[in-house]
Amino acid sequence: MATMEIQAAVVNEEGAEPQLESLELEDEPRPDEVLVRIVSAGVCHTDLSTADNFYGGPPYPQVLGHEGAGVVEAVGAEVDKVEVGDHVAMSYDFCGECPNCLSGKIPYCENLYEHNFLGERLSDGSSPISRDGERVSGCFFAQSSWATHSIANERNVVKVDDDVPLEIVGPLGCGIQTGAGAVMNALEPESGSSLAVFGVGSVGISSVMAAANVSSCTQIVAVDLNGDRLEKAADLGATHTIHPDETEDVVDAIHDITGGGADYSIETTAVPEVLRQAVDCTTIPGECGLIGAAPAGTEVSLDMHTFHFGHKLRGIIEGDAVPELFIPTLLDLWKQDRFPFDEIITHYDFDGIHDAIHDAEEGNTIKPVLNMSSP
Repeated sequence: MATMEIQAAVVNEEGAEPQLESLELEDEPRPDEVLVRIVSAGVCHTDLSTADNFYGGPPYPQVLGHEGAGVVEAVGAEVDKVEVGDHVAMSYDFCGECPNCLSGKIPYCENLYEHNFLGERLSDGSSPISRDGERVSGCFFAQSSWATHSIANERNVVKVDDDVPLEIVGPLGCGIQTGAGAVMNALEPESGSSLAVFGVGSVGISSVMAAANVSSCTQIVAVDLNGDRLEKAADLGATHTIHPDETEDVVDAIHDITGGGADYSIETTAVPEVLRQAVDCTTIPGECGLIGAAPAGTEVSLDMHTFHFGHKLRGIIEGDAVPELFIPTLLDLWKQDRFPFDEIITHYDFDGIHDAIHDAEEGNTIKPVLNMSSP
């Protein structure tokens, strides 16, 4: 198999920082694959958790990255969705064959983990990336986009308009899609309703923007321990902000603000105590959407009596979004100045990946994006 030389961020062992290295990538995509020159890719909590073996995941060494955007350079023989020269966003992969996929519920694909976290082609267990002939896990979310070039599947690329800057498109593939979709697709709050968002990183603040500018919620309460993020949430649509260290009781505060409890709430932190607050802050019959991803086996204590009054708690994956439909919708909203997600992005050169990761972990930036090349 012919290969091309690429630069990629390689995680060589559990907990190690990614290192930029020269690797080999197959330069002829298989029939259902697409070769993409990466222009930008987001840095997401899921990437960092996978590097630390938080969810299991690809064997080391591994190339991560699952919020890529770039330009199509080659397509497989059976690909008709995109062609050479197209600008694309890259999102999550799915099987397309299970009952959930066939009924349009692709975020809940029965094979979602295998298609996104194993770092291999499921057809034969191979990887398109190698180092001096030795295998490197290179199909993370069917893209491994922390690289200058990537092999993706036709299913998980989404064509975007050429007039949209590819430098900002990548995060739409996961984090921003997840937060906005949780509001627009999953909870679907009525106009004039209230929403409390626990954690206003890139996911939570995307929920805030969607609630304010698309769903017309009139009371949007942002809760976070980071004062700068609360300030940004207020700029982008939150009507009230709560810093838990400066509030005697977060649940009581939300009940006071909303006059009896929020109609809806979203939990992004994966902290059990915070999920309890997100449930308890809702009114009768309120609904809480759980986005934060905790390790398997994490348990939470809830008052069963609460649920007799119609309260709901539901999990949300990828914002209930079908990326091929939802990403263009978000970009249309951006063009209309109704979804200014670019305001939460901080750009880093690819060789500044360590700074991007540090700033993400320390809360110094909301959404770091790596720039690999120009469009």
